[in-house]
Amino acid sequence: MSGQTYAIGELAQHFDVTTRTIRFYEQEGLLSPERRGKTRVYHEKDRVRLKLALRGKRLGFSLIEIREVLDLYDTRHDGSVRQLERLLEILADKRANLERQLEDIRIMQRELDQVEERCKGALGELKAAEKRS
Repeated sequence: MSGQTYAIGELAQHFDVTTRTIRFYEQEGLLSPERRGKTRVYHEKDRVRLKLALRGKRLGFSLIEIREVLDLYDTRHDGSVRQLERLLEILADKRANLERQLEDIRIMQRELDQVEERCKGALGELKAAEKRS
């Protein structure tokens, strides 16, 4: 392999994760760095896979789903119809879940606004009562 290579510490710093996180993803089969003695040498493919894995984690993908997406990424140019359909299923499921979460957040914001207004009203009444006393 040729091209840009990275040490584990460089990737950890770049993505603001621990080296332990990177080793975990390696243990789970999501990354497969080249070995030079005891040293791990990560190539551009590993960097991209780590980036996608971390993004998948932030979006709530399971390790199995992350692995599926990464495998599809690796075979995207010759991926099968079934692989692409599976990726679309995963994405649709995640999108639906995000929509539900967004609605839950909107509801919670409205409820917080109502509680805040009641608190402000009660506080104003208490302060006015103190001034009268």
